[in-house]
Amino acid sequence: MNAQTDYLMQEGPAGPLEVAIDRPEDPAQGVAVIAHPHPLHGGTLSNKVVQTLARACVLAGLTAVRFNFRGVGRSGGSYDEGRGECDDLLSVVQAQAPAGPLVLAGFSFGAFVTSQVAARLAPERELRHLLLVGTAASRFDVAPVAPELHARTLVIHGEQDDTVPLGAVMEWARPQLLPVLVVPGGGHFFHGQLPLLRELVLRHLRS
Repeated sequence: MNAQTDYLMQEGPAGPLEVAIDRPEDPAQGVAVIAHPHPLHGGTLSNKVVQTLARACVLAGLTAVRFNFRGVGRSGGSYDEGRGECDDLLSVVQAQAPAGPLVLAGFSFGAFVTSQVAARLAPERELRHLLLVGTAASRFDVAPVAPELHARTLVIHGEQDDTVPLGAVMEWARPQLLPVLVVPGGGHFFHGQLPLLRELVLRHLRS
């Protein structure tokens, strides 16, 4: 993402996990861990939306941690339909952000995994913010967001997403009365609208 990106390998539940870390210029005010799209459909830590989320987090003064799920890039193991991927995300949080302010973010499949991990962490760890982009609600069992976290949660979806229909996300959000920020004309990958996505995320992180 930039010349200051540090790459490392850490131990994960199914083998080593490849991690990329971007740091702000000033002392970090917390850590954001960002999950990438579906491993079997080209999702990696270098996905443009994931990089956009990381850039917004760095601009907000956070250390941004991206990683490859098991079986992706240099990460060991193989795809586990979301179960093992939740464990991967938890292991990255434990290794890279064991204490202090924490932001969880995910795109598409990564948003599904992030929702599950946020629900598991809720009893023991406060989240500063939760960012769910292009949430794969039509394909996976996205966990509901705890009511006390709603004000710190940003759900963004493209109006014209043909990978995950906006209606599926609305059906997930409606029973929770959880607002969804819709990007007019936006597709799943926000082509041509990544600067807008970055600004929307940055605005939320600074609120």
